Amino acid sequence: MVKAMTIILLLVMLCGFCQLGESAIGVNWGTISNHRLSPETVVDLLNANKIQKVKLFDTDPECLRALMGSGIEVMVGVSNDQLADIGSSAVASDLWVSQNVSRYMVRGGANIKYIAVGNEPFLSSYSGQYQSYVMPAITNIQQSLAKANLAGIIKLVVPCNADAYEASLPSQGAFRTELTQIMTDLVTFLNSNGSPFIVNIYPFLSLYGNSDFPQDYAFFEGTTHSVTDGPNVYYNAFDGNYDTLASALNKLGFGQMPIVIGEVGWPTDGAISANVNAARVFNQGLINHVLSYKGTPLRPGQPPMDIYLFGLLDEEAKSVLPGSFERHWGIFSFDGQAKYPLNLGNGLLRNAEDVHYLPARWCVADPFKDLSGVEEHYKLACTVADCTTLNYGGSCNGVGERGNISYAFNSYYQVQKQNSQSCEFDGLGMITFVNPSMGQCKFLVGVAEEVVTRRVSHGLRLRWGSVIVWLLVVWWGFL
Repeated sequence: MVKAMTIILLLVMLCGFCQLGESAIGVNWGTISNHRLSPETVVDLLNANKIQKVKLFDTDPECLRALMGSGIEVMVGVSNDQLADIGSSAVASDLWVSQNVSRYMVRGGANIKYIAVGNEPFLSSYSGQYQSYVMPAITNIQQSLAKANLAGIIKLVVPCNADAYEASLPSQGAFRTELTQIMTDLVTFLNSNGSPFIVNIYPFLSLYGNSDFPQDYAFFEGTTHSVTDGPNVYYNAFDGNYDTLASALNKLGFGQMPIVIGEVGWPTDGAISANVNAARVFNQGLINHVLSYKGTPLRPGQPPMDIYLFGLLDEEAKSVLPGSFERHWGIFSFDGQAKYPLNLGNGLLRNAEDVHYLPARWCVADPFKDLSGVEEHYKLACTVADCTTLNYGGSCNGVGERGNISYAFNSYYQVQKQNSQSCEFDGLGMITFVNPSMGQCKFLVGVAEEVVTRRVSHGLRLRWGSVIVWLLVVWWGFL
């Protein structure tokens, strides 16, 4: 018995990445960016910060190849526009699983734990566009996983927006009337397969979209606007939203279904209430709250099963239809540098290493030129590159007209990988080697294309680790 316990202890010590069955902090890894770090660098960043759960919005082969051998638990996604084809054709479903899942689930491969079937497919703004496709797609993918002998390894889930349920008080929570039947079918499936219910909760959006929303209720530091619901009192919007979902699930007969927060976070730019300090206070408050295992009034001692922060990196090519803040959700900037001190439960964030930047040079408006004809050039630059920090509430909103033009010129110049012609703008632009950043307004330098071979050595380290464990076990057997 002593010998067996010693071997188990050795295995645990050597497998430091193994997670216990406790709430964990993961991240959403989005890739809609003009300045993409290599996936290998991103995986190194995840490992350096001991982040062992990552959620992708697709099945990007470069990301999945980089994750192979890392041990990081992965959620991949089926996009909403794929649901109809997969739900109507078992052949299409088999092909999707083969091309996007099975090929990576090999020895030393990717640790795919979940497949997200759609992304917020019940969003009210979709007007039911994807609603009828969800369950057929789930049924077909489940059968495809069974054929591939993966049904016992990979769980299917459906990330839902918080507008799938509604109530004036948390205890009155219920799914929207038109969703009652499909939600009953969905949670029945989830329950029978041991899958959690995944929901995206954004107190920031509540604050952004409602001028009457009390700002302190969005955070975790106490509020003068608490909500009383019978014997329960809510001091933050997250708990109130979470318990509204718990009530909705309870009304369907699944009151103890595990809940995972698929997206939650706070942006750092692009709106009045979006700034670095607010993001730090919200995210640290959320993490501390979840890891305290206090739970919520309706689920005391039962925090979310996991939470996935949104997001890992800024995505400066995302649509700004919801607002300019959409490009600024990252806890890291586009180049993997932490925006603010944040403890995920295992120490403060560590920056990405070995990031290769373009040369330290910038494109700005020529100070000796008349800029009266610059409007079309400005529009072009901001159509291709990201100028959202110049908008009202943004960190570069106060740099003046010439500063705005310079910022736009430089953003375009960096997206074009500092091609000298991209700074011409009919003679209005000039290249400078003096950093034009002003206060909080940072003029970026893009990242260079990277050729990375580190993942091979990482895989070798993993294999040698397995050999060491095997040798220790054999050696112990001879004692």
